[in-house]
Amino acid sequence: MPYDPRKHRRRSIRLKGYDYTQPGAYFITLCTHGRQCLFGNVVKGKMQLNYLGHIAFNCWEAIPDHFPHIELDTFVVMPNHLHGILVITDTSVGAWHCHAHTREQFGKPVRGSIPTVIGSYKSAVSKSINVIWHTKGQSIWQRNFYEHISRDQKSLDHIRQYILDNPQRWADDPDNSQQNPDDYKFLFDIPF
Repeated sequence: MPYDPRKHRRRSIRLKGYDYTQPGAYFITLCTHGRQCLFGNVVKGKMQLNYLGHIAFNCWEAIPDHFPHIELDTFVVMPNHLHGILVITDTSVGAWHCHAHTREQFGKPVRGSIPTVIGSYKSAVSKSINVIWHTKGQSIWQRNFYEHISRDQKSLDHIRQYILDNPQRWADDPDNSQQNPDDYKFLFDIPF
């Protein structure tokens, strides 16, 4: 069913009126659909990627190949989510489009913006995994993503440390399905 703004009232979690093509550091969190652990396991405080985790990892590393104005900073692929910092460095990204249309609107992506970059990443991972599973259009990710715009060096350093420490804190993560596997409905009945 096509999106109809009169019927479908999706609320954006983006900052209203913010230009997501602006240079800066963006802390991104993506979660798998249903928070299912698809990408591997944490063993003794270290993330051990499985085949699907390597797909998620490699696609993240390839972001600058597709979006040259983006630099990668610290990131980690966890069993059911990804934390990463994307840095927009190129101030001419606004020249790619009319400045009157730099604000994201549903169904109208802005070239080079953080939401467009994340949408492209999520699509690439999902397509690759669907090929492996011989499925078509299966959603790998939760809709949307979480972001935080880092405004100073101290905040950025704190976020980097949070990302690096994430595997050591996995045992205490309330979304760690390995602690209570009976509480989770799995989307895919495929051995990893």
